[in-house]
Amino acid sequence: MAGLASALRNNEFCFHYHGKFDTAQLRLVGLEALLRWQQPGRGLTFPQEFIALAERRGTVVELGNWGIATACRQLAQWRAAGLALVPVAVNLSVQQLSDPRLLATVQRCLRQHDVPATLLELEVTESGQIDDTAQACAVLSKLRALGVRIALDDYGTGYAGLHHLKMLPVDTVKIDRCFITDIGSDGKDAIIVASTIALARSLDLQVLAEGVEDGVQLAMLRSLGCRQVQGYYLHRPAPEAQVRALLDAARASPDCHM
Repeated sequence: MAGLASALRNNEFCFHYHGKFDTAQLRLVGLEALLRWQQPGRGLTFPQEFIALAERRGTVVELGNWGIATACRQLAQWRAAGLALVPVAVNLSVQQLSDPRLLATVQRCLRQHDVPATLLELEVTESGQIDDTAQACAVLSKLRALGVRIALDDYGTGYAGLHHLKMLPVDTVKIDRCFITDIGSDGKDAIIVASTIALARSLDLQVLAEGVEDGVQLAMLRSLGCRQVQGYYLHRPAPEAQVRALLDAARASPDCHM
């Protein structure tokens, strides 16, 4: 685990992509880029095993910038291949929100690969402790002004909750999977999800439910008015080569870009 910086230099990181779908027709409406580390001799390593280390050692900003650049480059490659395009979401570390170069980094990556800003989404983890909320709001507002969409990830699990929803300029609220697992049998979870959907709608925000793993959960979320979902029931995270087939199948969707 000592070689994070060298792993970046050696191109050992990659993305697996996780589909997002609308609940009305189960059309692909987006992809989340999930970071993976292809460690020599160890195989695929998941972010929970190394992100905390990257934050402690100060390499998480460089890693996050790699993610933004990689997502933009991948979108350009899919476009060149004639595939349908949907927005790609990249997870943003709270440390990146304090990086004065973040806005310029995003602008450079979009410009370099000639990617519309509307095809890039940045996800801020709700459980992350933002040290300077004013700075975070300022940079996120500038990113939104470019056309980049902002999502609040893992909503309902953090210490800030409604404060983040009030203060941060976001477009989408992602309801954490812990409220979805038992939504078909636990009335409290259903009430929490229904309340979150109603709150988001009143604030003109999109809502996406994470961790949908069966038809019962999907049907319940649909009945509650949740318009977007993500989870293993509809799609498992897959490497780029496998996601091409998903994008090819989505070509006829009016929500996709060519």
